[in-house]
This record gives sequence, structure tokens and C-alpha cells, in this order.
Amino acid sequence: MAALDETVWQTLTRWHRDAEPAALVRVVDRSGSAPRAVGAAMAVSGSGRVVGSVSGGCVEGDVVALAQQVIESGIPVLSTYGTSTDALAPGLPCGGTVEVFIEPVDASLIGVLAPLMAAVRDGDPVALVSVMADAASGRHLLVTPDRSFGSLGAARLDQAALDDVRGLLAHGTTRVLHLGCEGQRRHDELAVFVQSFATPPKLLVFGANDFAAALIRIGKFLGYRVTLCDARPAFATTEAFPEADEVVVRWPHDYLAETPIDASTAICVLTHDPKFDVPVLEVALRTAAGYIGVMGSLRTHADRLDRLRAAGLTDHELARLAAPVGLDLGARTPEETAVSIAAEIIAGRWGGTGTRLSELQAPIHHGCGANTTRG
Repeated sequence: MAALDETVWQTLTRWHRDAEPAALVRVVDRSGSAPRAVGAAMAVSGSGRVVGSVSGGCVEGDVVALAQQVIESGIPVLSTYGTSTDALAPGLPCGGTVEVFIEPVDASLIGVLAPLMAAVRDGDPVALVSVMADAASGRHLLVTPDRSFGSLGAARLDQAALDDVRGLLAHGTTRVLHLGCEGQRRHDELAVFVQSFATPPKLLVFGANDFAAALIRIGKFLGYRVTLCDARPAFATTEAFPEADEVVVRWPHDYLAETPIDASTAICVLTHDPKFDVPVLEVALRTAAGYIGVMGSLRTHADRLDRLRAAGLTDHELARLAAPVGLDLGARTPEETAVSIAAEIIAGRWGGTGTRLSELQAPIHHGCGANTTRG
């Protein structure tokens, strides 16, 4: 999720209103110990005023000079900074690498800033999409889950971008996408920067075991904020689950009862023990979670259903359970099982069937036009 430095965006709006030429600088990629996150922004005016930061001061001088060139030429610039052996050359002494995109501020960009800031203030998911190419200023698209504003320059390109951007937006992901100049799926000559302003969905994993470790890894890969919860302090440790965003040592049902849940939340109960999984499922099935899966054999699940009915759960509520958890992939290892669970979560999120694509006669992106490219 990209943070909105509202001061930068408000400053750009004010400068544009006052007819002050300006450039917007954003971090579009980073690696290693780079000081600022992807999406960090800086505004530079034609008179040399600067608001914001993209490196904490390490390369700002060179970036400001490049921004002045962009303001004069009107042509965007992409520049990479890393560790330099030249004491006089700009670089990052911390050893990381940062890539910055510098673009002139024009009416196209200003036109999407007001709805962008309004959406962020209201807590609504929104993404700003910008073409990163020479002479491509004025090509911006603002995307929400159900609407869009502006254009990247071609209707087919806009449609292709919308399909991909909404997938990134659903997970609060900010990164560069590569598309064909006319939106072709098999071309990647055009880079567009997608800056998402949305909270990543939650994946709550209950049960500290090998299956949980594998699911946490794939959950992070898919863009979820992952929490591992188990009541046993000897097993639920950050050392055992280093890729989890949070490791909680509590009884699962107590933790879940105090955790905000929405339709984007996925809950996976891998405890395989009725004293843990029945109480947490009793809570889970009364939340708005979009996915609730539980591990166990058919016999185990039959016993679990009896216990949940005895606790007052209705058949309608129990029908929400994905049990046994995951799709039928023939999985054997924890890693393969994690893939089957992730596949079921994705299918449920986007309305997929789990059928082989080669057997479908419909668009592969659900909800998209019939001309969506397959493959």
C-alpha cells in the first residue's frame, strides 16, 4: 500500500493554479537498503522549490536538477541511483538501489488529483496509473473498484490496464506493469506505474505448523497482510514464521473476536484440533470474511459440524465453510497444499470455477469483456 503524502499533492495543485511549472518525482522501484518506500513522492517547482523527499537527502540534489530539465522539456525521465564508487557522483551510501520517475505536472495529472485525494481521505481504494515513456506526459488513469477517470492514450490500453490494475488494487499493491502499447497481453514495451492507495487484505492463519508456514509464504507473495495465531507460545514464534507480518500467541477465538474482519479477509484454520478449531470457527462463521477454510479429513469435518451445530450454528452458516480446505490438485506436501488453498481463495475472490482454462469457453478474467486475450 502506498502512503499518500498529501502535502506534496496539495502543493502541486496550488502551483498549477498559480501557473507555476512543476514536476512530480516518485519512487517506482527499490531494492536493498533504499531509504524511501515505493510511492514516496516529491514536488519540484520551476523556481526551485522542493516539497517531499525520495531518498532522505542522498540523491535529492541530482533529482531536483533532473526535474528542472523535465519541466523545461516536458519529457518524463526515469533515473536509477545505487551505490557509487565516485565520491562526487550521486548515490545511496546505504547500499540500496532506488528508481525514480520524474514527470511534468500538466492538466491531465491535476485533473485526477482532487478525486484521488478525496478517495484516500474517505478510505476508498483508488489507484493512480501513469505511463512511463518519453513524450508521454498527459497520460494518467485513476482507477477505483468500479469506475475510472482519464486515459493512458488508447481505449484498448485503458481496458487492459483496468483488468490488471484492479487486481493490484484489491491487494493494495504498488508496482510497475508492462503492457503492449495498445494493451496487447503478449507485449511489454510500455511501462506504467500503478500507485495503489488501499489497505492490503488480511489472511489470518490459525495453527502453527508446516502447512501454516507454507501458506504464509504464498499469502505474502499474493499481497496479503498475514497473521499467524496459535495459543502455544513454544510454536508460535517469529523465528519459526519470519515471513508473517504478525505472530500472535492467544487462543484463536479470543483473537478473532477482537479483530476487524471484512469481505476481503481470508481465514484459514489449520489447527487440526477441535478444542482450537471449533471455537474459532464459531466466531469466524459469524463474521463478514470472504473465505473461511478449515483443514481436516471428511470424518474429522463431520464431527466438527456436529459440534458447531451443537454450538448454535445454522446449516446456512456452515455452508460457508471450505472444508476440507483447498482445491483438488492432488497435493501432498505443505507447499502443494498451500497452493491448493491459495487457488481456492483466488477463485472465490474473483468468481473462478477452478476448471482448467483449456476447457473454458469464456473470458479468463471474470467480469471482463468477451474479447479478453486468453493465455
